[in-house]
Amino acid sequence: MKVASIIVDVLAKGTDRPFDYIIPQSLEDVVVKGMRVIVPFGPRKIQGFVINIKESSDVARLKEIDEMVDLQPVLTEELLSLGKWLTEETLCYAMSAFQAMLPAAMKAKYDKEISLPSEEVKHQLHESVRPLFSKGSIRFSDVKNHPAAPYLLKDISKNFLDVTYIVKNRVNKKMMRGVMLSPSMQQEDIEKYRDGLGKKGEKQKIVLQYLLAQKEKMSVKHLKDELGITDAPIKSLISKGFLEKIEIELYRNPFAKREFQKTSALSLTEEQSKVIKPIHTSIEEDKHNVFLLYGVTGSGKTEVYLQSIQRVLEKGEEAIVLVPEISLTPQMVTRFKGRFGSKVAVLHSGLSAGEKYDEWRKIQRGEVSVVVGARSAIFAPFKNLGIIIIDEEHESSYKQEENPRYHARDVAIYRGEYHNCPVVLGSATPTLESFARGSKGNYTLLTLSKRMNNAQMPGVEKVDMREELRNGNRSMFSTVLFEKMKDRLAKGEQIVLMLNKRGHSSFIMCRDCGFVPTCPHCEISLTYHRHQNLMKCHYCGHQEQLATKCPECESDHIRYFGTGTQKVEEELTKVIPEASVVRMDVDTTSRKGSHEKLLAKFESGQAQILLGTQMIAKGLDFENVTLVGVLSADTMLHLPDFRASEKTFQLLTQVSGRAGRHSLPGEVVIQTYTPEHYSIDLASHHDYDAFYKKEMIMRKMLKYPPFYYLALVTVAHENMAVAMGETDKIASFLQNKLSSNAIILGAVPSPIAKIKDRYRYQCMIKYRNEPDLFSSLHFLLEQYKGKMQKQNLTINVDLNPYVMM
Repeated sequence: MKVASIIVDVLAKGTDRPFDYIIPQSLEDVVVKGMRVIVPFGPRKIQGFVINIKESSDVARLKEIDEMVDLQPVLTEELLSLGKWLTEETLCYAMSAFQAMLPAAMKAKYDKEISLPSEEVKHQLHESVRPLFSKGSIRFSDVKNHPAAPYLLKDISKNFLDVTYIVKNRVNKKMMRGVMLSPSMQQEDIEKYRDGLGKKGEKQKIVLQYLLAQKEKMSVKHLKDELGITDAPIKSLISKGFLEKIEIELYRNPFAKREFQKTSALSLTEEQSKVIKPIHTSIEEDKHNVFLLYGVTGSGKTEVYLQSIQRVLEKGEEAIVLVPEISLTPQMVTRFKGRFGSKVAVLHSGLSAGEKYDEWRKIQRGEVSVVVGARSAIFAPFKNLGIIIIDEEHESSYKQEENPRYHARDVAIYRGEYHNCPVVLGSATPTLESFARGSKGNYTLLTLSKRMNNAQMPGVEKVDMREELRNGNRSMFSTVLFEKMKDRLAKGEQIVLMLNKRGHSSFIMCRDCGFVPTCPHCEISLTYHRHQNLMKCHYCGHQEQLATKCPECESDHIRYFGTGTQKVEEELTKVIPEASVVRMDVDTTSRKGSHEKLLAKFESGQAQILLGTQMIAKGLDFENVTLVGVLSADTMLHLPDFRASEKTFQLLTQVSGRAGRHSLPGEVVIQTYTPEHYSIDLASHHDYDAFYKKEMIMRKMLKYPPFYYLALVTVAHENMAVAMGETDKIASFLQNKLSSNAIILGAVPSPIAKIKDRYRYQCMIKYRNEPDLFSSLHFLLEQYKGKMQKQNLTINVDLNPYVMM
């Protein structure tokens, strides 16, 4: 007897462990570790991951595995051990860790089949329920919105009906009609028939000739296109038994309509040659090293990545490249597909579920060797990794904000150690934590201090918007920026404008009584979106029509405060009507393929101004951009986040780097109300080193990373007193469990104290070396599991948090 240890798809503390099941004799040789199976669990059937196979179990009575979901394991031995590591490092459920590694299309979907135990029971059912069973059993998903659904649920609770749980996989393989030479026919018989065909059978002859030469399965569409024939000869050969009908699997290709121009390696500058040498040595010697590639914007980091990957592919190994934003992916895809062609798979949120699934299967089947994608691409199921590259490593989007709360950099280092391969972290503005590790020698620091072709860094001019107001300029464009924009347009050059707010206005206020419309479910003001004439909450999605009168005092003096991208676009069409504007924000890029379309429009010169939120700040490379305008540099500066200065510096440096990347010189105008702040001042001088020194003094003084580690415990409940009381208890418990060196702050309300009708309180732990911290947090979550289920209490633990709100 063989027994499988299985992690089941039930996210609860009590079930977060392996359960043993007997492997039926018929499946003994095929069930292996890393496969998904369907098992009985209580009254239902659910999906689970096989994490171990053994000869016996300590449990006396075991149930059997019901059926297999996969024919091959979806998780490798390495990914199974990575899942175990993730559950320990992020305090998440094992099931959450395994699910995070698979594309969304492979996550199980559950349904219930409801049937009558016998016809006699029918008269006991509620009268509105009886007609539902006129044709036999029903699926709950088909009737859940039916007016009789509440009565159906009551009849189920009275045990009048039988309920069977069904696991449905959401995966749909795309199939197409195909044919192959009949295996029951001898080759000489086929050849004899072909040679005996006269003029009437010319088309059949062509088909057989082609298939005999190719010796493989072929889609009907391919045969018709290639040979210029109709269905008739194919049908005729099938009816005579020479061909056999089959179904051929077809990959959904997100780039089917795009052609990528083949590129070859560029000759490296002296600096690039110097930094690529240790990376190549690490590849050749199969040594795990973490390299921090600190290179100014436009210094040619991408070429270093490409040539390092080339070396990996020559060794027969594989590469993962992470990029932070979907908006970066089109340009990155072009570069990587241009260099490595069909060896590249792409994984990011802009693809459909089916496209992601197909790209993932190409990786799993070993049909590609390079993956370019966002955060989750770090879990690509490669078995022979040779390098992992994280571009723009400072980006906060590499940290997942729901369970499992992993950072892609940590997962990359874990996988790099496992495969003995280098990990390259690239950025013009590395995080302070990474740069501190590079300076100390924990990472190998590689520096690119010059731009390609010795191009000059763009000149930066700060504009004090307080002075503009004093001089009577109430426009959102300073005099300097407006004049420079007119000048660039006259010269036929392009402009990038960045504003870190979407929508039309940040908030709306009544000028008479000061009333500001807020979200009824979150403690945040609503943002006005003019095109839809709606006020929206960017946290829970609540939206409402704009009131023409103040709901408090009935005044009609409603005023719009703050500026969003929609408002800037409107203003641009008024003051520079001759310029065509491309706006890129969440509202304009939500549709599939919209990023590519908008960027292609700008790149081709059909638009002269690219206006956007921070998604346009990094990685984009346009030859004709000579002016960058930052409309409000202070947006992030005053947020309750210890990283506010760092994020501001990074964003300003990155967006400045979009100007003058090629032969034309670039200029940057930064509009600000606090020009004296060191992050704005030093960004205007492109001086990362001075910023690093200044910020490190602040962090040391205030005991923040990289001098201390952080853990954030957030408690949420519908009742404010419950949320506050439980957070208080947690803070007291940790105070008693941890050493006197740990600093515990809280309980305090979260910066956004209410989201989706739930009050949020938090306590923060700052620590350097606390061996009991993980076990204490584990114990806490274990103790609270009953309360969390019964009282609808939520407790989230985020180790090394990136979002403090």
